Amino acid sequence: MTLPSVPAGLRPHKVTVQVPGDPVSDGYGGYTEGWVDVTPNTLYVRIQPASVSDLERMTSGSVITSASHIVTCPYHAGVTTKARLLFTDISGKARTFTVAGLINPEERNRELILLCGERLD
Repeated sequence: MTLPSVPAGLRPHKVTVQVPGDPVSDGYGGYTEGWVDVTPNTLYVRIQPASVSDLERMTSGSVITSASHIVTCPYHAGVTTKARLLFTDISGKARTFTVAGLINPEERNRELILLCGERLD
């Protein structure tokens, strides 16, 4: 078994991972889409603000402008670019991060680097 390159002690943030659920009829000819938790739904991650140079280095010279944070986590098959991460910070503020891009270093399925944008409501 290979371990992630970021040890558990450096992943202090607990997040809940959700993906869009199945569309449900709203009774008026449209559809509503809610969020559902993946299984398992919690991960311990490292959340860091992203600089422009970080994003350029990680995305091979192109910049994902919607990314404001870099999140490093153990590999989870349910984490995709459709996912969102729910996080409560140390002050008790609920924060939501949308996954704009992801990197699976060395394609070894042991760790993911997520390029995330924080949703500000």
